[in-house]
Amino acid sequence: MAVLATAVLTSCGSGSGSEPAADGSVTLSFLVDNSQGTVSTAKALTDAFMQANPKIKIETETRPGGSEGDNIVKTRLSTGDMSDVFWYNSGSLLQALNPGQTMVDLTGDPVMATVQKDFLPSVTQGGKVFGVPAGTVTGGGILYNRKIYEQLGLEVPKTWADFMANNEKIKAAKLTPVITTFKDTWTSQLFVLGDYYNVQAAVPSFAADYTAGKVKFAGTPAAQAGFEHLAEVHVKGYVNEGFGSATNDQGIKMLVEGKGAHYAMLSSALPPVMATMPQAGTDVGFFGIPGTDAAKSGATIWEPAAVYVSKTTKNLEAAKKFLAFVASPAAADAVTKAVQPTGPYRIEGAKLPDNAIQAAKDLQVYIDEGKSAPALEFLSPVKGPSLEQITVAVGSGLTPAAEGAAQYDKDVEKQAQQLGLAGW
Repeated sequence: MAVLATAVLTSCGSGSGSEPAADGSVTLSFLVDNSQGTVSTAKALTDAFMQANPKIKIETETRPGGSEGDNIVKTRLSTGDMSDVFWYNSGSLLQALNPGQTMVDLTGDPVMATVQKDFLPSVTQGGKVFGVPAGTVTGGGILYNRKIYEQLGLEVPKTWADFMANNEKIKAAKLTPVITTFKDTWTSQLFVLGDYYNVQAAVPSFAADYTAGKVKFAGTPAAQAGFEHLAEVHVKGYVNEGFGSATNDQGIKMLVEGKGAHYAMLSSALPPVMATMPQAGTDVGFFGIPGTDAAKSGATIWEPAAVYVSKTTKNLEAAKKFLAFVASPAAADAVTKAVQPTGPYRIEGAKLPDNAIQAAKDLQVYIDEGKSAPALEFLSPVKGPSLEQITVAVGSGLTPAAEGAAQYDKDVEKQAQQLGLAGW
């Protein structure tokens, strides 16, 4: 079992699971991952909450991210040693935590009153709701340089054909049309993962059928299209020189400085560079990966993580009070002051600030118009471990798109079987 090294951000009062003190004060324990964005968000939430609720103190401890952190969360839940409240992914990863046995059911609870309905499926398991959104939506699509678009008289494309026509004009202007950064292999996945809105628009039952093993990426034209897009931008010579050794940081820098026009990326990549390149907030916009029908153009989104209540808490009333605050406009305001939002909040009444990054404002429009869909990983637990290696090969011209899609279908089989899913 991994040893959990904790860092206390706010240390006040007794330890995890303590009973209320004689003076009525309560201490809640709060476990979060150790990424800077999460730590900063958690501090903003707990500071604002404790200021408004002086008799409830919160001790925040951190854990590693990735699979090590996942194992810590699973172990602590299964042994009854979990903190009162904890921060964890929403979406399909929630299933692995067996929430029906380990978390407090919040279905119909007043805590959920201000949570947007579109968020609920990502924290629902077995028909029961378990968490409130922490942080903001992230867009997965195309970050683009707005100044290049203005200089070349380009419009945001609503079809793939329009996108490729824009790329041709950008190439003619001797700029890089599509920034590619395969040194950081995870960045190669966005043309596939960010295309899910278009998959769902074409095949509304895809997520359920995919989970049941009834459909595959290969053989489903809308699903295979992401692999084809990845291959096409390479074949047309639209990617930057040295793309195989370029990093995500270099890609963002190229985009912000106007050396490249498009970057298939998450909107969360922008706030971290604002300190050194403040123009990233105004010069870079966002649009969803275009599909085939302009009337149906939309965007794929990554839902925010959530805050959950452990079933072992001895301070349920205080824990629910904290979750109700997390899901309030006041909490969103507190977070906004500490962390630049990467997209809209999933809280009714929470607004993006006037000085929000342009990419977040662009994403807000898609959500307001009902033209967004969660990434497949929020709808299905089936995601193969080798996708980023497969997409690097497809995007480098080493593997044909159809073959890459077929390889990915093979990649997910083992995981689906390990999960015990029917149909695999």
